[in-house]
Amino acid sequence: MQRGLTGQYTSSIAGGVSCQAFIPAPLPPQPAVLLDEKLQQRLSEALVALGRLDAISTLLPSAPLFLYSYIRKEAVMSSQIEGTQSSLSDLMLYEMEGTPGVPMDDVQEVSCYVRALNLGIQRIREGHPITIRLIRELHQALMTHGRGIHRSPGEFRQNQVWIGGHRADEAAFVPPPANRIAECWADFERFINDEPTATAPVIKAALAHVQFETIHPFMDGNGRLGRLLIPLILVQAGILKEPLLYLSVFFKHHRQVYYEHLQQVRLTGDWEAWLLFFVDAIADTANKAVQTAQDLNTLLATDKVRLAELGRLSGSANQVMDALFSHPVANIGALHQQTGLTHATIGKVLDALEHQLGLVREITGQKRNRVYAYTAYIDILNRD
Repeated sequence: MQRGLTGQYTSSIAGGVSCQAFIPAPLPPQPAVLLDEKLQQRLSEALVALGRLDAISTLLPSAPLFLYSYIRKEAVMSSQIEGTQSSLSDLMLYEMEGTPGVPMDDVQEVSCYVRALNLGIQRIREGHPITIRLIRELHQALMTHGRGIHRSPGEFRQNQVWIGGHRADEAAFVPPPANRIAECWADFERFINDEPTATAPVIKAALAHVQFETIHPFMDGNGRLGRLLIPLILVQAGILKEPLLYLSVFFKHHRQVYYEHLQQVRLTGDWEAWLLFFVDAIADTANKAVQTAQDLNTLLATDKVRLAELGRLSGSANQVMDALFSHPVANIGALHQQTGLTHATIGKVLDALEHQLGLVREITGQKRNRVYAYTAYIDILNRD
């Protein structure tokens, strides 16, 4: 539906240049979102896919282990959209206190995303609503290390910014002036918390994501925080028990279409076109996450059958493989803490897993402080 401009322009100054900043109208849209037959059908498909995804947390014997790695995959993908070069292996190596193959700032930013996401889920489960206080806390966690430490962690921006273009009057988009952020956020917070009327959770997540990106309240980290907001809303609403839905891969693959939809909502009010894109992102992402979880469990079962070839080492190898399924990049010290096996036994197991069965690979090339990766597991996570 073409509603026209979904807000108003106001004069502002950015970088010493006069420009027109956009102030979004409060949500929900007026007139209300039109759920025609096509959108209803695609929304139903997304909800079915979410139901299958949610079942992972109760049907899989290793849901917490899957969640550990899947959260890190999302952190990598969301940060790559912002330009970091960190990979999943880089992140896990950094968490093992190893040296990643990318600039330290890159991997620190990804690590901060993991911290912010886990903190957000913790706060939601403690009963905290999604408010300015929570969002600022998450932004502070997101920007604690790396390049973000100099970008006012936890504080709304104090100046006018613009997106795209080398000067504000030629920008792709200019968000609200700093002195209008508070009122925009107050309206946004009421919508998120169903005041005065409730909005269906999936539709709320879709609308809220666009509104957050449009308000652009922080100097940096808005994209990552806006994407993080989606699973927080769905977990808060009880649609998902665990934060297993991450749309960064889909948004990255369809980046140009994604940005075009955001801008078209602002210019034409076509929320329905954005919703079609959003629910397709949910269905595609949820179905792939379910397949990934199933493939990882199949991988572990298949690989553990092969451990019988190791004879007397097979019992210890089973314990090491279970630990690697939990943390697919690990060193001997970490495996000792997880399994209780001696360092010597773990060393023999890893040597056999690498050179006899080809299930793990040493990734540092060092003689000391060696780190091993369960490569097939990481390959499945990286598949999309």
